[in-house]
Amino acid sequence: MSEYVLVEIQDGVATLTLNRASAFNAISLDLARSLNDAAEQVAADSAVRVVVLTGAGDKAFCAGGDVASFAVSEQADKDLAEITLYLHTAISRLAHMAKPWIAKVNGVAAGAGLSLVAAADLAIAKDTCKFTSAYTGIGLSPDGSSSWFLPRVIGVRRATELYLTNRTLNAEEALDWGLLTRVVNGDSLDAEVDKLAAQLASGPTLAYGKVKKLMLYTQTDSLESQMQRETRYIAECAMTEDAQAGFQAFVNKQKPEFHGR
Repeated sequence: MSEYVLVEIQDGVATLTLNRASAFNAISLDLARSLNDAAEQVAADSAVRVVVLTGAGDKAFCAGGDVASFAVSEQADKDLAEITLYLHTAISRLAHMAKPWIAKVNGVAAGAGLSLVAAADLAIAKDTCKFTSAYTGIGLSPDGSSSWFLPRVIGVRRATELYLTNRTLNAEEALDWGLLTRVVNGDSLDAEVDKLAAQLASGPTLAYGKVKKLMLYTQTDSLESQMQRETRYIAECAMTEDAQAGFQAFVNKQKPEFHGR
């Protein structure tokens, strides 16, 4: 357990909490390392079937990099390279694991915080949340997988606008643009995310993993390559215990019970 990223696992749901509320959950080197460790832990844990990522406190999901530390550093370039090494590895683990992951956006998401929202499989936010790129506002280019995921989620033109103008989106605009899955009243955020996480935790985890892989390739492969991948994945899924349970439940007009195997 790290003080920078809290990990709680219950009923198949792992909740990772960025825990620097006094700094708006900005990503320091310690937090980046801890997030990578947490991502490795939950990705490898067979008891975990869905991951929720959120921020401590009620003001920020994640305000991006720890800019205050960069300002006083004599080697900001090396600091950022090391931070992104851990951050990017964490995001890669979360993106490639079979388990779905949900961004539970409880406050402002800026810079790498925006990146984490874009990279998540699903994102639910409070209606008071704000979203901004912020990178070029301090003379930096994007990181945290943002330049890969964000154009795929909202389109190249809109992503470019966010990067070049540092425009701030409110929650409804972010939903309209496709950055968010759902916007809820702040008082309902916990309940809505808990409900969705429970639903996914009881689902066919291996099939979810195939869905995630298909989504990663969908805009880079040819139609024929993607269809070949679909053929391979659906055939592999058909041999899982979950698919066999699903077949029998369908025939017997029952609700299937999945165990992620």
